[in-house]
Amino acid sequence: MKIRVGTGFDVHQLEEGYDLWLGGIKVPHTKGAVGHSDADVLIHVICDALLGAANLRDIGYHFSDTDPQYKGIDSKKLLHKVCELIKKKGFKIGNIDTVICLQKPKIGHLIPEMQKCLAEVMGIDIDDISIKATTTEKLGFVGKEEGISAYATVLIQG
Repeated sequence: MKIRVGTGFDVHQLEEGYDLWLGGIKVPHTKGAVGHSDADVLIHVICDALLGAANLRDIGYHFSDTDPQYKGIDSKKLLHKVCELIKKKGFKIGNIDTVICLQKPKIGHLIPEMQKCLAEVMGIDIDDISIKATTTEKLGFVGKEEGISAYATVLIQG
């Protein structure tokens, strides 16, 4: 059996007038993430980590932010497609470990709902998806509430 790991990192600016999507769910907040798609930073890092583990490049290669067909797209659709790509290459997801860096709002209570949503999209067990949330103690662009970042590490098996 072949075992591979991948990592993902993403950042989005936060501004008023946008929705905040994380892990496939809409998070109530006065600011949202700016991006070509729905700017779901958590899904984007998972996509990048999975693609990297399978040596399939990155999310921007498959879903260009200059392609009008992806304007405003629900990132769950991108994640589903990524899962199809790694399956086609002979891999299955072992586990996913993520961190969301966000000063406000507090999102810890939403993690089970995110896990459920992501597990359904990817067709894996909720227990195979770890989501952690942290602030940056008011430091940097995250701490100043100017943006959001996230990290992911995945293990795939083939």
